[in-house]
Amino acid sequence: MKKRNFEERLTGGHPNSLGDTVAVVEAVLKKPERFGELFDCYRSDDEVVRLRTSNAMKRIARENKALLVPYLDQLLNEVSKIPQPSVHWTLAQLFARLKEDMSGAQLSQAKKILKKSIAHASDWIVLNMTMDTLSEWAREDASLRRWLMPFLNGLQDDGRKSVSAKAQKSLAKLTKPSAKA
Repeated sequence: MKKRNFEERLTGGHPNSLGDTVAVVEAVLKKPERFGELFDCYRSDDEVVRLRTSNAMKRIARENKALLVPYLDQLLNEVSKIPQPSVHWTLAQLFARLKEDMSGAQLSQAKKILKKSIAHASDWIVLNMTMDTLSEWAREDASLRRWLMPFLNGLQDDGRKSVSAKAQKSLAKLTKPSAKA
């Protein structure tokens, strides 16, 4: 029986299902040298493969985020240009988890990417995940906080309950006395 590569294993089935994602994650965690093969699935023409790749990245980041650190520049420079909501909401989550591993330049670029997402995205999950990360970072970054507040004020009136609730929660987090000036 021929071994299937990760892209083949992440293909097919219902688009909203995980498919073989969990097994692929387990394979990478057992053999970390295969992480690059999984990362390359972001280059797939199949958006379901890219969605499942994103899901796998989040799972791997929780278990062994060190595997993602050497790929930070590719996340920032290549993956961030993929026009797919699931990729962008995943980036918001990965950037939050990887913040301490980023150089100053990488963090600056991550902020720029997330600012673009919150300013231009219409997908509710992208908006919610991006608000989570930016509002957390803005607690210690006065410049980011000043930039973010008008967006949060606007989003608290969004017609989607989850978006408006997240914006209100983010505003509350940033207006607490514990947010550093």
